[in-house]
Amino acid sequence: MMDDDEEIMVSICCITYNHENYIADAIEGFLMQETDFNYEIIIHDDASTDKTADIIRSYEQNYPGIIKPIYQKVNQYSQGVKILPTFLYPKAKGKYIALCEGDDYWTDSKKLQIQFECLEKNQDAVCCYHSDYILGERGLKRESRLSSQDQRDYSSYELMACQTHILPLTAFFRNVDALKDYPQEAKYVKNGDTFLFSILGQYGSGKYLPMIEPAIYRVHEGGIWSMKSDREQKSMQMNTWFWLSEYYSRLGNQKLKEKFKSRCINIAISGLSKTQLLSILIKMCLPYSLVKMIKKIFEKTL
Repeated sequence: MMDDDEEIMVSICCITYNHENYIADAIEGFLMQETDFNYEIIIHDDASTDKTADIIRSYEQNYPGIIKPIYQKVNQYSQGVKILPTFLYPKAKGKYIALCEGDDYWTDSKKLQIQFECLEKNQDAVCCYHSDYILGERGLKRESRLSSQDQRDYSSYELMACQTHILPLTAFFRNVDALKDYPQEAKYVKNGDTFLFSILGQYGSGKYLPMIEPAIYRVHEGGIWSMKSDREQKSMQMNTWFWLSEYYSRLGNQKLKEKFKSRCINIAISGLSKTQLLSILIKMCLPYSLVKMIKKIFEKTL
C-alpha cells in the first residue's frame, strides 16, 4: 500500500473485457515485479458481463493504493470510445507507462526494472520493448512473433513511419505530453497501437531488450485483433494509414503524409475485389473525395 504523496515512476495500464479466465494471470504478472521504485496498476474493466470485475475487486481490496480500477457500467468500446487515451493515459501518474491487456501476461519479474533503467540511461529513446510467445488452444508456442529482423532498435523516423514491429504487451514508454492531449484523428483510428507508436516516434527512438523473458500473448475467441479475418485486418490497416496521413498533413509533414496515403491506396488495389473494397470503404470514415480517388485507381488496375 502506498501513501498518496509517494512518487509513482511507472503506470501499468491494463484494459480488460470478459477476461475472467485470464485477468488473474495478468494481475499476478504485475504484482510480481521487483523494482526499486513505486508503480501503480490502472485496470479498466469495460462493463464485463462475466466475473472479471469481481476478480479485480478482490485484488483491489488486497492491494489498495496500488491497484486502481475503473469500472464501466456501459461498454465504451462498442460506443467507439478509445479506452487508453480517454480513461487511462489521463489518469497515469507515472513518468513511464507499461501496457498489457487483461488476457495477456508477463513472465519476467525484472521486466519493469530493466525497462526503467534502459530509458533512464538512454535519454534519446522514448520507448523500449521485447519479445513474446503465443499461447493458444494447442498450448504455448515458444517462438517469438518478432522475426529476427524485427528484434532490434528503431530510429525515431522508423517509429513515426510505422516501419516497426513492436508488441504492445511488451511496450514501456515515456509519459509524453501528447498522451494527455491526444491527436483528434485518433478517435477514428481502428488500430490504436500503430497510431501510438507513430506519435511516440516524435519524441525519440526505440530500444529492443533481448534480456527480458518473453511475455505471453493469448490467442482466443475473444481476441480483438487475433480473431479478425484477413479482410477485416486490411480494413483496419487502411483506416489507420489514412488517419495517420491526415495527422501528419495537419502537422505539415508532407513526406509522412504521402507515405501513409500511398500505403492506404496500395492495400485498396491489391488482393481485394471491387465488392470487398466498397464494403471496407463504407466502414472507414473516409471523406468522399478519397473514396472516389481509391475507386478510380482500383478500376484502372483491373
